[in-house]
Amino acid sequence: MSIRSPLVPALLAAWLLGALPAHGGPVLERIRSEGTITLAHRNASVPFSYLDPQGQPVGYALDICKRLAQAVQQKLGLKTLTVAYLQVTPANRIEAVAQGQAQMECGSTTNNASRREQVAFTIPHYITGARLLVKADSPVDRIDHPQLKKVVSTRSTTPLAALRQAVRVRALPLTIVEADDHEQAVAMVEKGQADAFAMDDVLLYGLAAGRTDPKALKVVGQFLTTEPLAIMLPKDDEALKKIVDDEMRRLIYSGEILGIYSTWFEKPIPPNGSPLNLPVNYLLRDFWKYPTDKVPF
Repeated sequence: MSIRSPLVPALLAAWLLGALPAHGGPVLERIRSEGTITLAHRNASVPFSYLDPQGQPVGYALDICKRLAQAVQQKLGLKTLTVAYLQVTPANRIEAVAQGQAQMECGSTTNNASRREQVAFTIPHYITGARLLVKADSPVDRIDHPQLKKVVSTRSTTPLAALRQAVRVRALPLTIVEADDHEQAVAMVEKGQADAFAMDDVLLYGLAAGRTDPKALKVVGQFLTTEPLAIMLPKDDEALKKIVDDEMRRLIYSGEILGIYSTWFEKPIPPNGSPLNLPVNYLLRDFWKYPTDKVPF
């Protein structure tokens, strides 16, 4: 004879609720009630997040975000989920997510300690480092080259902070100029208004590939930084973060993310149909063996 305790159903229900992502988080509840998820994107962070010739947001990070949005839709049991887009800049991207204007930022944002005070991040989708973009005929090949006098970097970025630190620590005789966005910085190098553009090397390769004459520019120098790039999320919804982290791990372990990567780094991409020819680097390949959102920066 078995005795059925009245506590068993309650305990079972509690366990089931604990095993599922909580639907009561503020961000998830807003997505559920509005039936819309907003993805923040950039205008010139090639190939992560940028505008194609038709003005549509495209890129590697955006393709990943679309997969993450599908996972949110499935977990919430929504028949449809509208994906809206919000263009942001390096200066306002963190504020856009922190203030709820977007639920994910799909670009080339570095996950670091100071930013984690305002927002959350998922597992990195790329690991890179800052180098220099110069004209193809420039003799400059390092940050301390004697002919390097003026360097531009994009406002509110980690490469800009690293550049300032290098100048201060090494007492380099450099003038640092801030650009509003990557496009402006590249144009300054092309016009001779700056000798070099300091930014994540993968972005520099992408920006150069998108110019009218890609061979007119080159990427040089050693890494000034190590940058784990990740999708940015609101800080106040652990349930949303769990869904996103779980889906990122699925994409990595299944190998699906490699197909997305190949599309944007190894095949022809807009606007010129030129491939970047950048296979997965060893830093990212090693990191994806044990994917985590915890980074030592």
